Amino acid sequence: MSHKVEILSVGTELLLGSIANTDAQMLSRGLSELGLNVYWHTVVGDNPGRAKQAVELARSRADVIITTGGLGPTCDDLTKNVLAEAFGKKLVFHEPSAERIRAYFARTGRQMPESNLQQAMLPQGCVVLENDWGTAPGCAFEVDGVHVIMLPGPPSECTPMFRYRAVPYLQSLSEGVIASHTLKLFGIGESAMEAVLREQMNTMTNPTLAPYAKEGECELRVTAKADTDAQAQALLLPVVEQIKGLFGSMVYGVDVASLEQVVQSLLEEKHLTIGTAESITGGLMAKRLTDLPGVSRVFRGGVVSYTNEVKHEVLGVGQELLDRYGAVSAPVAEAMAQGVRRLLGCDVALASTGVAGPDRDDRGNEVGTAFVAIATPEGSYVRPLQLGNRPMRERLRTQTAHHAFDLARRYLSGLPYEN
Repeated sequence: MSHKVEILSVGTELLLGSIANTDAQMLSRGLSELGLNVYWHTVVGDNPGRAKQAVELARSRADVIITTGGLGPTCDDLTKNVLAEAFGKKLVFHEPSAERIRAYFARTGRQMPESNLQQAMLPQGCVVLENDWGTAPGCAFEVDGVHVIMLPGPPSECTPMFRYRAVPYLQSLSEGVIASHTLKLFGIGESAMEAVLREQMNTMTNPTLAPYAKEGECELRVTAKADTDAQAQALLLPVVEQIKGLFGSMVYGVDVASLEQVVQSLLEEKHLTIGTAESITGGLMAKRLTDLPGVSRVFRGGVVSYTNEVKHEVLGVGQELLDRYGAVSAPVAEAMAQGVRRLLGCDVALASTGVAGPDRDDRGNEVGTAFVAIATPEGSYVRPLQLGNRPMRERLRTQTAHHAFDLARRYLSGLPYEN
């Protein structure tokens, strides 16, 4: 059976823009991996009347409703009450959940407000989803063919609750096994990738193939359903290999998190270290590397050389290069990479320089002009970039960092620097 899913997010703060609805984004991605189709995203404030209308509408068109938020102990946390009334469920006190809430406060050394016990009031007969990451338990139930799953709102709770509590429940709704693999690509746009695969994607039924665009890179998810995981893999793997053959070195990994994670794994495998010298990216490359657990084994450090003085005095970029070519140039990018490699004593060094805007630089370089460089024991290489003239600093920095990590990935994999 093909399910129609609606994600219902509860919280006035979402409507006001005080916080971003990252829960819905996470849930959509996770549900897609399970082969479940999300048809609607709904956000409703902390108002009982409007929340009830939203629930009734969701019930009329979806057979799986997943809610986030509104499970707290305060008077405006009303999700359970509204859903229980809409589906004719009585709320009853669940003593095991109450004990877990009391234990949570005891473990953290805090006095528990009595209002927190409201969180132990759950729809009668529901499946309780234990919350090991906070106080509010989640729950799931089914009425007249409609499945309801309630999850807490804080992302630090919602994400693990979905992964470790809701996913097993959702998997039980489908006969057989749903499996998928995600291929990550860099160096091709979504439209160009889709053009290569359009005819194939339109004819595939099992497995299916779906493209996703991210900032500066693309994903392809292959999903199959079968009686067993082994049978699903037998359907998936030929398609994965076919796509790798079609796109070659633009495929930087299968079921990997990011370019920088691939670079980290390759560095560890080869017992090499890396360092960064950054201008346009302003420390973003170092930040992305240090987000990775265990990266201290391979990352030596980084220098944010935003001014010419730092490029010259810290990295040793020749003043004659800066005067002749300007900071945004291939020779300076190369000298930055070479300089930070000497300074940090690392095996591989990456460098970035460019114009993030909103205006062109004093040499006339347009916004989006950038250079990334790599320095290695075998020599150095510079990749010139024209990333578009829209003055969107964050986007330009993200794409520049992607290109730098791609140079490292290609060097460490023994691939040519360009396709």
